[in-house]
Amino acid sequence: MKDTMKVQAVVPAAGIGERFGPDTAKPFALLKGIPLIVYALKKLQESPEIPSIVIAGRKDRISDLEALCREHHLTKVSQIVAGGRTRRESVSKALDVLDKDTDCVLIHDAARPLLTGKMIREGIELCGKHKAVIVAVPVIPTIKYVDSGLTVVETPDRGRLWEAQTPQIFDKALIISAHKEVEDLQASDDAVLVERLGHAVKVLEGDYRNIKVTTPDDLKVAETFLETQEG
Repeated sequence: MKDTMKVQAVVPAAGIGERFGPDTAKPFALLKGIPLIVYALKKLQESPEIPSIVIAGRKDRISDLEALCREHHLTKVSQIVAGGRTRRESVSKALDVLDKDTDCVLIHDAARPLLTGKMIREGIELCGKHKAVIVAVPVIPTIKYVDSGLTVVETPDRGRLWEAQTPQIFDKALIISAHKEVEDLQASDDAVLVERLGHAVKVLEGDYRNIKVTTPDDLKVAETFLETQEG
């Protein structure tokens, strides 16, 4: 690694958000009167470690994303590309347009508004040492493995279970290889692809408030967390 790494951010935002109804694209759902995606973009905009941001959005909403970036002075958004049918396809399309001299890629969900500068800073620092880092939190509930007949098979030790969040930060060459070489189209996050290449992934302990908004009720929870963070 170079003494100073160049880190670009990728924000996949092409999801339909079916739980929000057919008329609401989740990145544009309002949280305290502001579109959900803007919160994550603002944190990346404020980060001195991030010089530019690539958004992968729905093809029919690219002009809306461009308007949001102008309205909220998100000058670090360098490109907005048309995403794909899945999160993986959207991230892949964003990876294709990264700058040639980029060293690391920070990938963050558009629907996680509670991103912090600490997560960004510490995640990038760890990426310089380990090449693959995820933010995650220890699982609190008891988890059960069940079979197809809904019978409990096993109760895993929750002391070894962590809930993956974003941001996830990777060496650029590593994450591009993972997207190109691993054929698991159902991968739920980018770290899974890196794991299947056989590369270790380091965990950075995150924050339980760093929730992913998936339902309208989650907006109410996120609003409470935002008020706590701002306070």
